[in-house]
Amino acid sequence: MITPATGGAMAGAFALGVVLLGAGWAGTRRPALLDRVAPYVRDVSPIPADDSVSVSFPDRLRAIGTAVVTAIGGDDDVRRRLDRLGSAVRVEDFRLRQLRWVGAASGICIAISLLVAARRPTAPVALLVFCWVGALAAAWWCDRDLTRRVVERERAMEQEFPTIADLLALAVAAGESPTVAVQRVSALAHGELADELRRVMADVHAGGTVAEAFDALASRTGVGSISRFAEALAGAVERGTPLVDVLHAQAADARESARRSLIESGGRREVLMMVPVVFAILPVTVVFAFYPGVVGLQLTSGN
Repeated sequence: MITPATGGAMAGAFALGVVLLGAGWAGTRRPALLDRVAPYVRDVSPIPADDSVSVSFPDRLRAIGTAVVTAIGGDDDVRRRLDRLGSAVRVEDFRLRQLRWVGAASGICIAISLLVAARRPTAPVALLVFCWVGALAAAWWCDRDLTRRVVERERAMEQEFPTIADLLALAVAAGESPTVAVQRVSALAHGELADELRRVMADVHAGGTVAEAFDALASRTGVGSISRFAEALAGAVERGTPLVDVLHAQAADARESARRSLIESGGRREVLMMVPVVFAILPVTVVFAFYPGVVGLQLTSGN
C-alpha cells in the first residue's frame, strides 16, 4: 500500500519530470526567423534583438500561461464580450468570479479525491490530474457562461429591432430629428436594444457626437442588422439624408431574416419534431383505436 508521503513524492517527481521534459523540448526547437535574422539587421531594425537565441525558462512559463489564458478566454476577448453584454463588470471582476468558480470546483474535486482515497487505494497522480481537470473545466465553463449570456442578449436585441426601427421611423416621419427620435423611443421602450439606445444617448450627453456614439454602437454589437442600423443613423446625422425609408426597409429585412431563420431551424429539427409524434401521439391513437375492440373480445370470450 502506498503511503501519503510516498504518493506525494511520486506526484512531485512526475510533475517535475513533465516540466523538465517540456523545457528540454522547447530548448531543442529550431529558432524563429526573427531570432535568426535580427543579429544581421540590428543596425537598421528598430526591433530589439537578444544576443542569445534560446528562450529563458520564465519566458517559457509566461508563454504557457498565455496559452492557458487564451484557452479559457483572453483579456481582450473577455472585455469585448462584456462590452457586447452591456455590463459594467470589469475584466478583473470577471477574473475574480472565474477564480471563485475554480476554487469551488477544486474544493469539490479534492473532497471527492479524499473520499475515494479513503475507500480504496488510488494512484495520487490520477487524483491530482482529476483535480486539475476539474479546476480547468470550471474556468472554461465560466467563460462559456459569459458567451451564452452574450448570445442570448443579442438574440433578444435582434427580435426587438423591427419594432424599435418602426417606432423610430414613425418619430422621424412626424418631424423629429434622429437624435430626438432615438431619445424618445429609448425612454418609452423596454428591452435590451432600448438599453443600448439609452447608452448611446448617455454617450451623447457626456460630450460625444451623435455620429461617434452610433459608430461605437455599430462596433460593439455582434448583430449585423443593428450594426447597419447604427451606421445608417450615423450617416443620416452627419449628412442629413432621409431616414424613414431606410428604417422601414431595415425593419422589413429584419423580419424577413427572422422568418428565414425560423424556417431553417424547423428544417434542421425536423427529426426532433417527429419524436412527440412517434412516441406520444401515435401510441395514444393506437390505444384509442384498438382498446374498444380488445374490451369487446374480452366480454365475448367471458360469455
